[in-house]
Amino acid sequence: MKKVLISDNLSAEGVAVFRNTPGIEVDVMTNLTPDELRGVIKEYDGLVIRSATKVTKEIIDAAENLKVIGRAGSGLDNVDIGAASKRGIVVMNTPGGNTITTGEHAIALMVSLARKIPQATASMKAGKWEKNKFIGNELFNKVLGVIGIGRVGSIVADRALGLKMRVIAYDPFISREAAEKLGITLVSLDELLKEADFITIHTPMTKETRGLINANAFAKMKKGVYIINCARGGIVSEKDLYDALVSGKVAGAALDVFEEEPTKNMDLISLPNVICTPHLGASTDEAQINVAVAIAKQMAAYLTTGEIVNAVNFPSVSAELLNVIEPYLDLAEKLGKFHIQLVTGGIQEVKVEYSGKILDYNVAPLTIALLKGLLTPILKENVNYINAPVVAKERGIRVVEAKSTEMKDYTSLITLKIKTSQEESCTAGALFGLKDPRIVRVNQFVMDVVPEGNMLVLYNYDRPGVIGNIGTTLGNHNVNIARLHLSREQVDQKALVILSTDGVVPPEVMEKLRRLPNVISVTDLEM
Repeated sequence: MKKVLISDNLSAEGVAVFRNTPGIEVDVMTNLTPDELRGVIKEYDGLVIRSATKVTKEIIDAAENLKVIGRAGSGLDNVDIGAASKRGIVVMNTPGGNTITTGEHAIALMVSLARKIPQATASMKAGKWEKNKFIGNELFNKVLGVIGIGRVGSIVADRALGLKMRVIAYDPFISREAAEKLGITLVSLDELLKEADFITIHTPMTKETRGLINANAFAKMKKGVYIINCARGGIVSEKDLYDALVSGKVAGAALDVFEEEPTKNMDLISLPNVICTPHLGASTDEAQINVAVAIAKQMAAYLTTGEIVNAVNFPSVSAELLNVIEPYLDLAEKLGKFHIQLVTGGIQEVKVEYSGKILDYNVAPLTIALLKGLLTPILKENVNYINAPVVAKERGIRVVEAKSTEMKDYTSLITLKIKTSQEESCTAGALFGLKDPRIVRVNQFVMDVVPEGNMLVLYNYDRPGVIGNIGTTLGNHNVNIARLHLSREQVDQKALVILSTDGVVPPEVMEKLRRLPNVISVTDLEM
């Protein structure tokens, strides 16, 4: 008998799936403290959570029998996935279960913002009839700028087109052709900021999107623009938004997410031109039932038959095959994650070539792992081994898989070529020993790079003193170099330096590196 603990509120329909599955016993214990959860978790094979329970390393270390963690929803910020993976615990989520709900909430906020519905409601409930005070704006023929055309962004764009708005979008990871099929005009971020009457945000929180909508962004916008954020708190700078609202640059804002939740920023939400909801994007009866039933079915299948669906840390392969190809899965995912952080422009084509002993096995899971690695820096928790090919297809990315019988310098070699709207590039990876992944080629440069931790990739002219200047700059700012790899290309008189550092290199240090003599470019990578 497998035991499942539900530690957050879950719809009755989801609980019923477990109770109706032979071989599974389920307990519902919500509002447990971390100490209480740590005390009971060793009894359970499965743990079902939503956003309240924090599954930390300490909880996982105490979970002696835990085999699967299931999140009824998509966000996994509250799960230490690395710790779970090391313990062999499958982590599942339900991507897409609340996509429509979140998209509809953004549309509802936009309409309410344009017509000042919450303010007029409050006025009437106070016994007033202030008809002239709440004159709104039409959406018809207005320009909606969508930042991020993923699952939710696409839903919002589709609904806005139905309202006869003109929709433009910024998303560096989708092709122009894919956007046009959705009826959307793809533009640069600066163009979107300048042209849009309404701006809605639908990107994950990454180092690139944190603080994306700040004072500089507001300065480029039309006077009287409206802002809607149902994505993640922190993408919009609350301080800069407050200033823009007070100055009149921004006519109104509708917020469902905040930098701190529950928010304490009463100055912002008390402004008369701000409407807000307490992170309700996924909060509908239908969505909660959908994600509850979905995670219950996924976990029940895994615990009773071993089937893996929507896992974020394991592919859907048999246990026997997984033991053989697991090192290659790790290599493929790291190769994709490494390569995507070096390119610019929307991805159009991904070509993967396999050669060597790996061709004795089915390489399809490796391509999926590579796509997961490639898309993870873009989409974070919203991509997994199951949906990576679907996400790639939705974004107009052509995936080509090739096999070569030509003998290479390695027992097995994975070569990745990416074509974007701006460039074409190539990397290759191999295993050293039985399980140590290495990046062995970056474009024309032959390397031997360990892809892990915080990394810097520097292109420079091959002149004396460059390496010394780099080391001195980092050392002067207490950044320790863990590894250094150098490759030279005599034809172009250029060199490639790849550094691993003990910590994240601060932005101001990155700028100093870029200004060093003979340095062409510097890119920071997070592996």
